[in-house]
Amino acid sequence: MKKILFFVAAACMLFSCHHEHAVKVTVTNSSSADRTDEMVEISMKEVETKLHLNDTAQIVVICPNGKQLPYQITYDAMLIFPATVKANGSADYRIEVGTPEIFPTLACGRFYPERKDDLAWENDLTAYRAYGPELQASGERAFGYDVWTKYNTTEPVVEARYEKELNPATKAKIAELAKTDKAAADSMYQTVSYHVDHGNGMDIYKVGPTLGGGANGLMIGDSLIYPWAFVTHDILDNGPLRFTAKLTYSPFSVDGDDNVVETRVISLDAYSYMNKAVISYSNITKPVLVATGLVLHEPQAEANYVADTKAGYITYVDPTDNPAVDNGKVFVGAAFPAPLVEAKAQWFPEPEKTQLRGGADGHVLAISNYAPNSEYVYYFGSAWSRAAIKTSAEWNKYVADFAQNLHSPLTVTIK
Repeated sequence: MKKILFFVAAACMLFSCHHEHAVKVTVTNSSSADRTDEMVEISMKEVETKLHLNDTAQIVVICPNGKQLPYQITYDAMLIFPATVKANGSADYRIEVGTPEIFPTLACGRFYPERKDDLAWENDLTAYRAYGPELQASGERAFGYDVWTKYNTTEPVVEARYEKELNPATKAKIAELAKTDKAAADSMYQTVSYHVDHGNGMDIYKVGPTLGGGANGLMIGDSLIYPWAFVTHDILDNGPLRFTAKLTYSPFSVDGDDNVVETRVISLDAYSYMNKAVISYSNITKPVLVATGLVLHEPQAEANYVADTKAGYITYVDPTDNPAVDNGKVFVGAAFPAPLVEAKAQWFPEPEKTQLRGGADGHVLAISNYAPNSEYVYYFGSAWSRAAIKTSAEWNKYVADFAQNLHSPLTVTIK
């Protein structure tokens, strides 16, 4: 009996000593909605100072139930991890010295020079790509964000899709077969194309020379002004929990200002359908309107989009690039932390629709004010009706709730 008591006492002493060398992080949720796996961040420098870390020390993040959580140290020296907090509640986490468990990579991306300079990225829920300089040099006009659907897995899928689609040997076989049997060549292409669902999703979203799934442009009157493909890219974070990339675009002129250069910093966190976009324009000398848009692919789409100026979000149910085939629906949306000037649908004139916009019908737009030397921040994202979010009502609620949560961010305190 004495031995048992001694063991318990020693264990308590060890536990107490252990916690003296831990940082306590309290995450508070002041909203009326539960927040699940939402990324929070704290200064890694502050953690290092409080724990007196040396250059070789490793840390672990411990959740309220005592288990380790995945974390990431970002390019701007922030420690991020997913927090779950009940409505109007708080949750305590610990950061301490230890050996971290191995967790899967959930957010990642790559630049694909082999596919005309695409930049593609994904998380456990969805995937995207932006178009680069080689595509623009080819004469193809593409601008906005492309959406790739994903389901049946939380693992990265984009790399494998590109590998199959672009495999030189397979492409050569298809080209040779097409000389004698086009049907057989088409059939072989279907087995490797990322436009076909091979069990984890596909590319069924049509962008062309539009804003696609949530890109932005400046507005003069009713005209949208934007450059085409990005010129330079810099991948700043590459998993396991956050992907971040910085894109710069070609200089253009707007409302008397020349050599305007747009810079975007786009980040996608694990467990979220929404990317964060931080936009800035150099050489803008006076206030201007900026718009984020979702391309409309139906001439009468009123029943399929939401443009809520007051609540600060827009959504659209896209019929996919081939509505005649049952590929489900692609849900797209954007949410805004700052008040909107207006949210509305804007339709292309018929000549522009057919000649310049690849058959797209218009955009649903969220319009904001942009001041010189400032940043324009918003969030854009997507889901697929064959994955977890099945209906437009579910998607609209997700985006509306996301927009509302932007006004009640989780707060983090450190002890």
